[in-house]
Amino acid sequence: MPEVRLVGPDGEQIGIVAIAQALQMAREHDLDLVEVAGDSKPPVVKLMDYGKFKYEAAQKARESRRNQANTVIKEMKLRPKIDEHDYETKRGHIVRFLKGGDKVKITIMFRGREQSRPELGLNLLRRLAEDVSNDGVIEQVPRQEGRNMHMVLTPTRRKSEARADQAVAREAKAAQRAADAQADRSFEAELRKAATTETVAPKKKRGPADNMDPDVDI
Repeated sequence: MPEVRLVGPDGEQIGIVAIAQALQMAREHDLDLVEVAGDSKPPVVKLMDYGKFKYEAAQKARESRRNQANTVIKEMKLRPKIDEHDYETKRGHIVRFLKGGDKVKITIMFRGREQSRPELGLNLLRRLAEDVSNDGVIEQVPRQEGRNMHMVLTPTRRKSEARADQAVAREAKAAQRAADAQADRSFEAELRKAATTETVAPKKKRGPADNMDPDVDI
């Protein structure tokens, strides 16, 4: 009787069993018996809900296509002898693009005699890749094309993850603004309450002497 290596519904290894026993276990668990590695000896089969498996696989495929479709390639152009301030500014833009889940194409533009010194562009690209290594990695190594040199960086996180983080950050900022506004309203209310309940010195009661005419001699 043919045998199979059976995997349980939670991924547990049940072991090598007869195909008839595997089918019986599938019926007992109200699951399907699905072959997952037909080339193995014996073949590997798993107890699962095949309809749910197909649905989840289709969902993952759609998500993958959505991520690919949403991938945008930004471009940043630099000169080989860029000054430090401009470099830091453009590096900041590149980090922002990568954090947003977009690829970035870096272009080094050579002019005049700079074309005879490609090592300037290569060193600049290497420095840049190192500076942004926490947010992006090299997808396309530097290469020279005519007067320009190119390199492509890809983000370390998927666009969907970047968007989720951005949504969380926006919600946190909105919550902080609401809390600050509530604190301001509470403070103003306390000021108004203090102003209306301010203690006023009591007026002196008038006695008999206060009603006497000071010009009358007694």
